[in-house]
Amino acid sequence: MSNVVMDKRPSTLQGARLPRWTPWAVALGSVGAGLGISAAAGLDSKIQWALIAALLFVLVNYALGVKVEGSRQAKDRVATSLVWVAFLLAVIPLASLIWETISRGVKVLDGYFLSHSMGVVADTEPGGGINHAIIGTLEQVGLATVMAVPVGVLTAIYLVEYGRGRLAKSVTFFVDVMTGIPSIVAGLFILAIMLQLELQPFGFAGSLALAILMMPVVVRSTEEMLKLIPNELREASLALGVPKWRTIIKVVLPTSLGGITTGVMLAVARIAGETAPVLLLVWGSAFINNNPFEGAQASLPLYIYQQYANSAGNAAAYDRAWAAALTLIIIVMILNLAARGIARWKAPKTGR
Repeated sequence: MSNVVMDKRPSTLQGARLPRWTPWAVALGSVGAGLGISAAAGLDSKIQWALIAALLFVLVNYALGVKVEGSRQAKDRVATSLVWVAFLLAVIPLASLIWETISRGVKVLDGYFLSHSMGVVADTEPGGGINHAIIGTLEQVGLATVMAVPVGVLTAIYLVEYGRGRLAKSVTFFVDVMTGIPSIVAGLFILAIMLQLELQPFGFAGSLALAILMMPVVVRSTEEMLKLIPNELREASLALGVPKWRTIIKVVLPTSLGGITTGVMLAVARIAGETAPVLLLVWGSAFINNNPFEGAQASLPLYIYQQYANSAGNAAAYDRAWAAALTLIIIVMILNLAARGIARWKAPKTGR
């Protein structure tokens, strides 16, 4: 029986590698160098030194990669660096926007501001609140969701599960066209109908325009989620003799519920900040109106627009506009968290 000698020497197939902390060190050095170059050149803009730092980060990573790891690994590091730079370019403006809204909005955001309206307060005076605007936004967005979600989900089910031929292609084409419709066009469409029927502005008219804007987003997101469901699940259910409609209700929809809910909330966030349809169809009101089917009604986006329009030399209106913007962000965030919780609660449980 021959003896096998194990070679315990390290393998030479793997070349030299940079330490894992290298990108962080390069990032810190690039930021410092960017600040130094900006100061030496007299550049006051934060965007300029940030771009200089990003360029240095990519170039230094490439140079170190070529010198230590070779050109192939250096190209990989350049690609990774560009991904990080793109990520920061997307996150920094978002974080700056949230910070700016919070820092300016908390000045007047309190219980009084949330529980009172502008009925007896002029836009140039301090005080007042957004209770009437919150009620209007919740009612208008809620009615639009009730109208758009069932139609959108059923349309997506038809396109994925049943749609064949010219009708399905026509529906897909019109959904794509509706996705790019400007909000003002949807508002003008409903306004034309109101003029023909000689109707006065009311909250439900705004909900109709918002539903038109929401529907294609729901259709597209639901359609993509349904396409991700493996056909094996459908075939297994059909093989057991379950009708197709019951397979859709009991298998397909529960499996894709999380994705559908996320798509619905994206659509809600899309319409919650619309101002043009509300301005055309609802007009806005300084008083509380709990009936969306009669009379003008306020909404948070319209309230923000009106307060900011009157904020020239008026600190009270300026602060109210920022506080209303922060409230709108909080409402959308709460709705998203609630929808995710419901989707996780209703999602099918997998056994061990």
